[in-house]
Amino acid sequence: MKALRLPLALLFALLPAGAWAGSDEAGAPQVTIEQGQLAGTREGELAVYRGIPYAAPPVGERRWKPPGPAPNWSGVRSAPEFGPACTQPALPPSSLYYEPLRRTSEDCLTLNVWAPERARKAPVIVWLHGGSLRVGSSASPMYDGANFARRGAVFVSLNYRLGALGWMAHRALSDESSGHVSGNYGLLDQIAALRWVRANVAAFGGDPDNVTVMGESAGALSVSYLLVSPLARGLFDKAIVQSANARAFPALAEPVFGMPSAETTGERLFDKLDLRDLPTARAMDAQQFVDRAAQAGFSPQGTIDGEVLPMQIIDAFDRGAQAKVPVLAGINSGEVRAQRALLPPAPTSAEAYEDAAKAAHGDLAAAFLRLYPSDRIDQSMLATARDGIYGWATERIVRKQAAEGQNAYFFVFDHCYAAARARDLCAFHAGELAFVFGRLRREDLPPNWPVPSGPADAALSQTMMDYWVSFAATGTPRSDHGPAWPGYGEGEAYIRFDHGAHQATDPLPGMFELHEEIVQRRKRADRQWFLSAGVDVSPERR
Repeated sequence: MKALRLPLALLFALLPAGAWAGSDEAGAPQVTIEQGQLAGTREGELAVYRGIPYAAPPVGERRWKPPGPAPNWSGVRSAPEFGPACTQPALPPSSLYYEPLRRTSEDCLTLNVWAPERARKAPVIVWLHGGSLRVGSSASPMYDGANFARRGAVFVSLNYRLGALGWMAHRALSDESSGHVSGNYGLLDQIAALRWVRANVAAFGGDPDNVTVMGESAGALSVSYLLVSPLARGLFDKAIVQSANARAFPALAEPVFGMPSAETTGERLFDKLDLRDLPTARAMDAQQFVDRAAQAGFSPQGTIDGEVLPMQIIDAFDRGAQAKVPVLAGINSGEVRAQRALLPPAPTSAEAYEDAAKAAHGDLAAAFLRLYPSDRIDQSMLATARDGIYGWATERIVRKQAAEGQNAYFFVFDHCYAAARARDLCAFHAGELAFVFGRLRREDLPPNWPVPSGPADAALSQTMMDYWVSFAATGTPRSDHGPAWPGYGEGEAYIRFDHGAHQATDPLPGMFELHEEIVQRRKRADRQWFLSAGVDVSPERR
């Protein structure tokens, strides 16, 4: 049966009262939210509001504290521009992911709203940007929400604290906390933003009872955290997860899986930076602190603290303790082509590769070599890292949600276009974002991004946007330009996006089973399982 064509007004009512609740004398759209009156900008048929504070500025004594209440204001607050990005280290200009930032600040907890004209009870999509929890901004032109809003959704994007300002735990911070926990401040920011959406999105025409949280890479990791955090329960109704990972995370106060406690890591960072106490650390310039923390090797990630994150992600899903919501999730076939730094040194021969596989995986080596053969070492190592980091973790989320009776949909983005092929970047990590957001022009993309071109790229983008918005609206992805998307529970069904959208089954045969066994063995041995599925011949890592 042909899939339903999705017009701009999806399967919800568009009535006169809604996003443009009013306008000023110049015709700018206005809404009234809990904090006061807000004036946005009219952009075609859309009302757009940027730089709205959703929490108190996390500065001074509020550094390394949960987000406080959002400020109120009197009169009408103008919201034409994005707020500053959260303080972060600079990427080298040569990086594929480099993007110049207009402003950065520790006072960065703002969000942005794109809303269709006269929307009422429209589906809401909340976007969490990627960037390894170190870098990124909701102001990236690639993350513009206009195409989602033109399809009838209210689209919200936000900034959250990054790096050591957003994810560092420390015993002194735990001691001053009412819950005796620390870390996870960036995740608490995301939860605060979802609470803001729940309280205020109806003013923009959105339905607070139909919220989809969506993220890619570190944003997808954040969605995974939200799925298992009790503090986020009930704040969203669906999840879109693009290129997630589910490594072991440090516990707050004790070593686990070969890692020191999160508090110990924070204390060691203070020692490296010659910071004697919290007042000294809070007085340090934010940019200087973030830069020096990054140079000292601090790696931002969630902390298993028993409160915000009560247990490891995989344990929560194994116990059925995750949010029972529909999910749409997937990976890119060439994820690691843009992340070759994650790969260990390549063996110099097929024999060395096979020996390394046997040393690493023992009785699983034969299964490993069937999936990742020695006759194409480079391609096998790229595939191994893709599957060990992203493929297994993302498919696991879909499997577990399907087993819970939830709508669960899986995809593989396998599309290549001329500019990406010329740089050996076919279906690279984050490469699907230009298509998901419908941002295919040079000016829409980071300066080093390979730019899609041609009608096939534009057609694929239209199809993907249809699927994403209809999933947010109804829990079922549909497009008039693509096939019906069966649930993963129907024989491991999925959609492959290449030169179009195609139904298939069993996305990467044998992949999930092998990596699940590798992870479970390492978990039982109390060892970290991240980046553990490949081969490595370097002496220091054997």
